[in-house]
Amino acid sequence: MRLVFMGTPDFAVPVLRAFLAAGDEIAAVYTQPPRPAGRGYKLTPSPVQAFAESQGLPVRCPVALKTPEAQAEFAALHADAAVVVAYGLLLPAPILAAPRLGCFNLHASLLPRWRGAAPIQRAILAGDAETGVCAMQMDIGLDTGPVLARETVPIGPRMNASQLHDALAAAGAPLMLRALHEHAAGRLLPQPQAAEGVTYAAKLKPEESRIDWQQPASQIDRQIRAFNPGIGTWCELDGERLKILAAEPVDGQGEPGLLLDDKGLVACGGGALRLLRVQRAGKPPADLAAFLNGRPLPAGTRLG
Repeated sequence: MRLVFMGTPDFAVPVLRAFLAAGDEIAAVYTQPPRPAGRGYKLTPSPVQAFAESQGLPVRCPVALKTPEAQAEFAALHADAAVVVAYGLLLPAPILAAPRLGCFNLHASLLPRWRGAAPIQRAILAGDAETGVCAMQMDIGLDTGPVLARETVPIGPRMNASQLHDALAAAGAPLMLRALHEHAAGRLLPQPQAAEGVTYAAKLKPEESRIDWQQPASQIDRQIRAFNPGIGTWCELDGERLKILAAEPVDGQGEPGLLLDDKGLVACGGGALRLLRVQRAGKPPADLAAFLNGRPLPAGTRLG
């Protein structure tokens, strides 16, 4: 097939790689414009752009697709289909209608659960036992289109967002490839999403990253895993921000936020958390044993 690929982050790269390996023609790759990154805030291309250019593919980085000019340029590609994976721009109706077969999205949830921007993190935060990936035909709604195929991925009890991201990306690439080829051959028809079970995965907000020790240890544990990587979770230690990168729920009880021993055991609203990996402001991440060598946390220390 002659395809347009539209994606931006690491999650999208395995899908583009799969279609290239299958011999499909990539007429153009659309991705978000380079963004400032690193200490020097140097303009850095997206992972999709970097991979596409390494393969000699033409790359386009429009800031929007609403103008007649942008829509005419897209239609002039005469694509059989567009494959969309975490692109980051809404596709207006003329873009959705331009390819012969339409536009198809790989979404990181089991639709209709967790439509929206942060399905991986919201699934962990909610304590879901499983999630998955869906290959869906796009319409003008937010992840509301009919589904071609889906695959379930379990969420392990200690899995963080980075690990779940990688598992979903690995499952998504072959699923999207198979689904689109089967659909083009007339062997796979999109099925409407169920009306029941709709939830929305709102974008994570910075204020959600602060730990409230009044919450149960199980909930705080999910929060830590959902925000890793990303903005991370944090609390205060002597007026300084302390990031909590990894922890595990254990038995224990006491006043929430109080250290119960000198080895990082923190009382929560229900149960306790054993800190495993932390990061002080301006310092590199450290396992707790290394951190305690330079900054002891005696029993009775309070985390805010």
